[in-house]
Amino acid sequence: MKNETIPLRKDVPAEYKWDLTQLYKTNAEWEADLKKIPLLVKEFASYKGRLAESSNILLEALKADEALDRMIEKVYHYASLNNEADQGDSAAQEMHNRVMMAYTEACSETSFFTPELLSIPDEKITKWISQSEFSDYRVYIQKALHAKPHILSEKEERIMALQSESAQTASNVFSLLNDVDMNFGTVEVEGKQLPLTHSTWSDFEENQDRRIREEAYNKFYGVFESHANTLAALYSGSVKNDIFHARARGYKSSLEAALYSDKVPVSVYKNLIETVHKNLDTLHRYYELRKKVLGVQELRHYDVYVPLVQSVKTNISYDESVEIVRNALSVLGTEYTDTLCSGLKGGWVDRFENKGKNSGAFSSGCYEGYPYILLNYKDTSLRDVYTMAHEGGHSMHSWYSVRSNPFMSYEYTIFEAEVASTFNEELVFEYLLKNAKDHEMKKYLLSMRANDILATLHRQTMFAEFELACHEAVENNNPLSTDAIRSIYRKLLETYFGPVMNFEKSSDMEGLRIPHFYNAFYVYKYATGISASLALAKKVVNGSDKEREDYFKFLKSGGSRYPIESLKVAGVNMESTEPVQSALDTFRELVEQLENELL
Repeated sequence: MKNETIPLRKDVPAEYKWDLTQLYKTNAEWEADLKKIPLLVKEFASYKGRLAESSNILLEALKADEALDRMIEKVYHYASLNNEADQGDSAAQEMHNRVMMAYTEACSETSFFTPELLSIPDEKITKWISQSEFSDYRVYIQKALHAKPHILSEKEERIMALQSESAQTASNVFSLLNDVDMNFGTVEVEGKQLPLTHSTWSDFEENQDRRIREEAYNKFYGVFESHANTLAALYSGSVKNDIFHARARGYKSSLEAALYSDKVPVSVYKNLIETVHKNLDTLHRYYELRKKVLGVQELRHYDVYVPLVQSVKTNISYDESVEIVRNALSVLGTEYTDTLCSGLKGGWVDRFENKGKNSGAFSSGCYEGYPYILLNYKDTSLRDVYTMAHEGGHSMHSWYSVRSNPFMSYEYTIFEAEVASTFNEELVFEYLLKNAKDHEMKKYLLSMRANDILATLHRQTMFAEFELACHEAVENNNPLSTDAIRSIYRKLLETYFGPVMNFEKSSDMEGLRIPHFYNAFYVYKYATGISASLALAKKVVNGSDKEREDYFKFLKSGGSRYPIESLKVAGVNMESTEPVQSALDTFRELVEQLENELL
């Protein structure tokens, strides 16, 4: 935190922003394409009632579908990225809202397609798509056929499409409240009042001064607690919407509905939770270790992020971080590292925090333009080096997918995405550990890696268990009141952190501040992702060219396979509990190393 104030978007130098001219050079160009969407909708809709006439008609309809989808994707991408860069910019909000309106209208007018496509006898459509002319659309149709049991009638699909925009209300309101309207005040550090924001929160919680951590924690969660009933109502509304969609489409549960499109068995989700529960003793050992190393009488929730090795401080510039990533990932070859690092230093990345900017980090690629990355990079946080590598993993996954697949089947699933990202994190850790300048840095890195695996594996599994509990409560006709939500979350905190942890009254508000919860049953993929990536990293680093090529086959597969199958190509079977148990064993080894080093 070199600056005591957060800059406005207009004051951020152009070289620190992503280059959206690869999508549109001007807003006028964007406007022109937005106006084309109704024409493309009309063209696509002209095939209504005709899909079964012949393979040629179906092929023409698919090409019209592709033209519309590509246009919507590009127009949405540009508007969305502008909005994420400054959510307080009313013009950017308006652009985003206009695209969503156009998208909703397009969905409504073209909702005939999937039911009509699936009404074609399986034997006929299977024969048609075997023709070479359908090569760009074959996977797309095959995946549509997988959804057949849960596709509704044309009229019902139109109703679902009309409801899609309003279904985002809870998420959109939460985002505005969380990222724009909430003011967390300042925290006193060395006589100066520094701004407390979503981005600076981690700096304060990693501060060695316990008073600073406590002040930041109480102010941060105090603001959330002042909005507790509103936040609970928003999340409850989101859960109810998930259940409405699941029941409307005939799924047994909202969990099954969320996993079905990826062909991920419900058992994978529940096995993850069960396997982590069986290994919670190691997690509790870690918190016992943390209490002893910090030398506190009571371990409190604001003590969980401060580095255990107090003597090591880091200051790594953005450009230095890029070179660390380049060297760490060298095992993947120069095509990968040169492409990624050129993008990190070029126009792929929106680098630093500004007022109104999305407080997190993400990669967002589409078929055209760059695979963009949003960061809130800080020189003082070593974790931001990992974040750069993580988001870079997503973007390179997109880069390979776009170049290896047709538009209609280039998008990989989130289940797969979290493998490519955490794979990079593991290689960065190994590189930094190998090149640590002294013993203190090695201890620091071991501590940080244990904490990062904890955050990705244990913490995300706890989140996954919370989501499941909330959805099952409503499915069993139990209302999600503010107290009910907080009670569910507090019990999980106590289970995962163990008897050594002491919580604040506001600690359970954490369950109402996580943006990912508005995209139900998403976070478990972080846990399965790191489990798969740790296994793959060992294979690639210790293996031959074959293991590396198998990994690239995975990166290039895009949406051509279902995730469980694409990971099998890379050499990992996520239907077994072995990858998760192996990752938990890695965490146990790190805890043992830390106990030997620090006690």
